[in-house]
Amino acid sequence: MMSVYLSGEIHTDWREQIIDGAEALGIHFNAPVTDHDASDDCGVAILGGEDSKFWHDHKGAKINAIRTRKGIEEADVVVVRFGEKYKQWNAAFDAGYAAALGKSIIVLSPPEHQHALKEVHAAALAVAETPAQVVEILTYVVEGTLPK
Repeated sequence: MMSVYLSGEIHTDWREQIIDGAEALGIHFNAPVTDHDASDDCGVAILGGEDSKFWHDHKGAKINAIRTRKGIEEADVVVVRFGEKYKQWNAAFDAGYAAALGKSIIVLSPPEHQHALKEVHAAALAVAETPAQVVEILTYVVEGTLPK
Protein backbone atom coordinates (compact mmCIF):
# COMPACT_ATOMS: atom_id res chain seq x y z
CA MET A 1 0.00 0.00 0.00
CA MET A 2 1.35 3.41 -0.94
CA SER A 3 1.69 5.97 1.87
CA VAL A 4 1.21 9.70 1.27
CA TYR A 5 1.98 12.44 3.79
CA LEU A 6 -0.10 15.62 3.38
CA SER A 7 1.92 18.59 4.66
CA GLY A 8 1.21 22.28 4.76
CA GLU A 9 -1.67 24.70 4.97
CA ILE A 10 -4.43 23.77 7.45
CA HIS A 11 -7.10 26.38 6.77
CA THR A 12 -8.88 24.79 3.78
CA ASP A 13 -10.25 21.34 2.94
CA TRP A 14 -7.59 20.38 0.37
CA ARG A 15 -6.63 17.26 2.35
CA GLU A 16 -10.20 15.98 2.38
CA GLN A 17 -10.49 16.63 -1.36
CA ILE A 18 -7.41 14.50 -2.05
CA ILE A 19 -8.36 11.73 0.38
CA ASP A 20 -11.91 11.55 -0.98
CA GLY A 21 -10.73 11.69 -4.60
CA ALA A 22 -8.17 8.93 -4.08
CA GLU A 23 -10.38 6.71 -1.94
CA ALA A 24 -10.52 3.88 -4.49
CA LEU A 25 -6.71 3.76 -4.78
CA GLY A 26 -6.11 2.16 -1.38
CA ILE A 27 -3.58 4.80 -0.33
CA HIS A 28 -2.68 5.29 3.33
CA PHE A 29 -2.74 9.02 4.13
CA ASN A 30 -1.03 10.70 7.08
CA ALA A 31 -0.83 14.36 8.06
CA PRO A 32 0.13 16.73 10.85
CA VAL A 33 -2.42 17.61 13.50
CA THR A 34 -4.69 20.12 11.75
CA ASP A 35 -6.46 21.41 14.86
CA HIS A 36 -4.55 24.70 15.11
CA ASP A 37 -5.04 25.16 18.86
CA ALA A 38 -4.07 21.56 19.66
CA SER A 39 -0.97 21.86 17.47
CA ASP A 40 0.08 25.13 19.09
CA ASP A 41 -0.62 24.01 22.66
CA CYS A 42 0.43 20.33 22.66
CA GLY A 43 3.78 21.05 24.33
CA VAL A 44 2.41 22.95 27.29
CA ALA A 45 -0.65 20.68 27.58
CA ILE A 46 1.61 17.62 27.90
CA LEU A 47 4.81 18.99 29.49
CA GLY A 48 3.54 21.96 31.48
CA GLY A 49 3.03 25.67 31.01
CA GLU A 50 5.57 28.30 30.02
CA ASP A 51 5.69 32.00 30.85
CA SER A 52 7.45 32.84 27.59
CA LYS A 53 5.63 32.47 24.26
CA PHE A 54 8.97 31.43 22.74
CA TRP A 55 9.25 28.39 25.03
CA HIS A 56 5.54 27.64 24.66
CA ASP A 57 5.99 27.45 20.88
CA HIS A 58 9.31 25.64 21.21
CA LYS A 59 7.77 22.78 23.21
CA GLY A 60 4.89 22.43 20.75
CA ALA A 61 7.13 22.56 17.69
CA LYS A 62 9.34 19.78 19.02
CA ILE A 63 6.45 17.47 19.84
CA ASN A 64 4.84 18.17 16.46
CA ALA A 65 8.21 17.43 14.82
CA ILE A 66 8.08 13.88 16.18
CA ARG A 67 4.83 13.27 14.27
CA THR A 68 5.99 15.14 11.18
CA ARG A 69 9.34 13.35 10.92
CA LYS A 70 7.70 9.96 11.34
CA GLY A 71 5.06 10.76 8.71
CA ILE A 72 7.56 12.02 6.15
CA GLU A 73 10.04 9.21 6.78
CA GLU A 74 7.34 6.54 6.32
CA ALA A 75 5.78 8.18 3.24
CA ASP A 76 6.35 7.11 -0.34
CA VAL A 77 5.07 10.49 -1.55
CA VAL A 78 4.92 13.84 0.26
CA VAL A 79 2.37 16.41 -0.87
CA VAL A 80 3.24 19.91 0.33
CA ARG A 81 0.48 22.54 0.13
CA PHE A 82 1.28 26.25 0.15
CA GLY A 83 -1.95 28.17 0.65
CA GLU A 84 -2.91 31.72 -0.18
CA LYS A 85 -3.75 33.17 3.23
CA TYR A 86 -0.68 32.44 5.36
CA LYS A 87 2.99 31.82 4.74
CA GLN A 88 3.63 28.16 5.53
CA TRP A 89 7.25 28.25 6.67
CA ASN A 90 6.79 24.81 8.20
CA ALA A 91 5.68 23.46 4.82
CA ALA A 92 8.90 24.69 3.23
CA PHE A 93 10.85 22.97 6.00
CA ASP A 94 8.87 19.75 5.43
CA ALA A 95 9.61 19.93 1.68
CA GLY A 96 13.32 20.33 2.40
CA TYR A 97 13.31 17.43 4.84
CA ALA A 98 11.46 15.23 2.34
CA ALA A 99 13.92 16.22 -0.40
CA ALA A 100 16.88 15.40 1.86
CA LEU A 101 15.39 11.94 2.43
CA GLY A 102 14.94 11.43 -1.33
CA LYS A 103 11.14 11.34 -1.10
CA SER A 104 8.92 11.95 -4.11
CA ILE A 105 7.41 15.41 -3.61
CA ILE A 106 4.30 16.94 -5.12
CA VAL A 107 3.91 20.66 -4.43
CA LEU A 108 0.40 22.11 -4.41
CA SER A 109 0.44 25.90 -4.74
CA PRO A 110 -1.26 28.78 -6.55
CA PRO A 111 0.43 30.15 -9.69
CA GLU A 112 1.18 33.51 -8.04
CA HIS A 113 3.62 31.76 -5.67
CA GLN A 114 5.75 30.42 -8.52
CA HIS A 115 8.64 32.82 -7.98
CA ALA A 116 8.67 32.60 -4.18
CA LEU A 117 8.66 28.79 -4.31
CA LYS A 118 11.04 28.27 -7.22
CA GLU A 119 13.59 26.34 -5.14
CA VAL A 120 10.89 24.16 -3.57
CA HIS A 121 9.36 23.56 -7.01
CA ALA A 122 12.79 22.61 -8.36
CA ALA A 123 13.01 19.82 -5.75
CA ALA A 124 9.51 18.53 -6.52
CA LEU A 125 8.69 15.86 -9.08
CA ALA A 126 5.37 17.59 -9.82
CA VAL A 127 3.85 21.00 -9.15
CA ALA A 128 0.04 21.04 -9.08
CA GLU A 129 -2.41 23.90 -8.71
CA THR A 130 -5.47 21.95 -7.54
CA PRO A 131 -6.20 18.98 -5.27
CA ALA A 132 -7.85 17.29 -8.29
CA GLN A 133 -4.51 17.38 -10.12
CA VAL A 134 -2.85 15.70 -7.14
CA VAL A 135 -5.51 12.97 -7.26
CA GLU A 136 -4.84 12.51 -10.99
CA ILE A 137 -1.09 12.21 -10.31
CA LEU A 138 -1.69 9.63 -7.58
CA THR A 139 -4.09 7.72 -9.83
CA TYR A 140 -1.48 7.61 -12.58
CA VAL A 141 1.21 6.48 -10.13
CA VAL A 142 -0.94 3.70 -8.63
CA GLU A 143 -2.91 2.54 -11.70
CA GLY A 144 -0.97 3.87 -14.68
CA THR A 145 -4.11 5.44 -16.14
CA LEU A 146 -4.69 8.92 -17.48
CA PRO A 147 -7.61 11.15 -16.42
CA LYS A 148 -10.85 10.58 -18.27
